[in-house]
Amino acid sequence: MCPEAPDFEGQVRERSRTRTKPPPMYKVLLHNDDYTTMEFVVWILQAVFHKGLAEATRIMWNVHRQGLGVCGAYPRDIAETKVRQVLDLAQKEGYPLKSSMEPE
Repeated sequence: MCPEAPDFEGQVRERSRTRTKPPPMYKVLLHNDDYTTMEFVVWILQAVFHKGLAEATRIMWNVHRQGLGVCGAYPRDIAETKVRQVLDLAQKEGYPLKSSMEPE
């Protein structure tokens, strides 16, 4: 014998949809100085930000000519980590390269 099926007649089943907002993004910036070599800036862009040679060179020229270059946009914790990596690597190599972040 089959068990009796529950009676759902007249009942509306609501779906609960929770939409999460994407996290706010932060631009990571490199600042120009008179001592850090262009080659080191390109290396930083490749090593920390995983840019190809052509894109790293383009960003390096923005830093050099405009005083500032955008390396990418990331969620806050990742942006903070990348800023710290740049500062640590620059200090280790004796360069005063400055990196910062700002809301996108």
